[in-house]
Amino acid sequence: MKLIRKMVSLGVLICGLCSVSWTLAADLPDLGEPTQSQAKASASISAAESLKKDAVCTKCHDSSEMKPVLSIYQTKHGVKGDPRTPSCQSCHGASENHVKNADGKATRNKPDVVFGTKRGSSGAYPPSEAKVQSTACLSCHGKDVNRTHWEGGAHQTNDMTCASCHEVHTAHDKVRDKQTQPEVCFVCHKEQRAQSKKISHHAIGEGKVVCSDCHNPHGSAGPKMLKKNTVTETCYTCHAEKRGPFLWEHQPVTEDCTNCHTPHGSNITPLLKSRAPFLCDDCHDGPHNSQAPVAGNAGGIQGGLTNATTSKLANPSTSYAGRACLNCHVMVHGSNSPSGAFLHR
Repeated sequence: MKLIRKMVSLGVLICGLCSVSWTLAADLPDLGEPTQSQAKASASISAAESLKKDAVCTKCHDSSEMKPVLSIYQTKHGVKGDPRTPSCQSCHGASENHVKNADGKATRNKPDVVFGTKRGSSGAYPPSEAKVQSTACLSCHGKDVNRTHWEGGAHQTNDMTCASCHEVHTAHDKVRDKQTQPEVCFVCHKEQRAQSKKISHHAIGEGKVVCSDCHNPHGSAGPKMLKKNTVTETCYTCHAEKRGPFLWEHQPVTEDCTNCHTPHGSNITPLLKSRAPFLCDDCHDGPHNSQAPVAGNAGGIQGGLTNATTSKLANPSTSYAGRACLNCHVMVHGSNSPSGAFLHR
């Protein structure tokens, strides 16, 4: 009986101690994650500091500039409610020599970092070196996995900068809009611009497809700065029905779509590099009537083709009439038919 009383007393004592500890824990301040009110207070302090820093610059630089700068507050770079939002000094540097102008020069010393591609695009000062400009942007944006391959990429090695394509001090950055992005890319890529105007083309001009759907302008592990590792992988993101796997594969298709197609545009549908059967003859020497020359056979009677035996005008070879190879070999991307070894069906 005494043992039972002692056990009950011990249980009551333990419960009392636990309740006291819970009460004390509730009264203590939380030293872990900041509360919502603390986070708001911290954000308001950082926003106030950021605006104070901006005021040093906006005292002189306003919308009367050659390139108005105050439009930045209509972009993500100007959302002061976000503690990650940069100030002018975050990108252009402290620029003390420019701000203080201790020498009293009529034209102040240039800021630490001047963005632009040439003097006319950066105001009164020549732009900083490409590496300096890119470093300023990548100090924040370099953490994005889409920019992992910027160093060593085609744009970086050609001394292009972020400002070559992007406009920060504007509410509408053309390169980030599907309707206007191609015109930014076509400033340099004029050959692709001409191809996109051909009869058969991806819907670039119509605003349905843009360069960044296939390419990563910030660098890529794949060829031609493609978003995927190979050409076929990139094409399959839209043309999934061509992916397979097929029972009977067509080797040029699985190897590289550009063996037959030109992606930016062609005058032969659907974006083919040349017409059949000439396209097919690039690989196949013509198992049907291969003894006959291609040019004459394609022309037939109109081309002056004559029969070698009778010396009379002759019709074109079956290999080169009408749709030629595609009359029979219709499954050019691959076939799943048990009898489709020759891509007939």
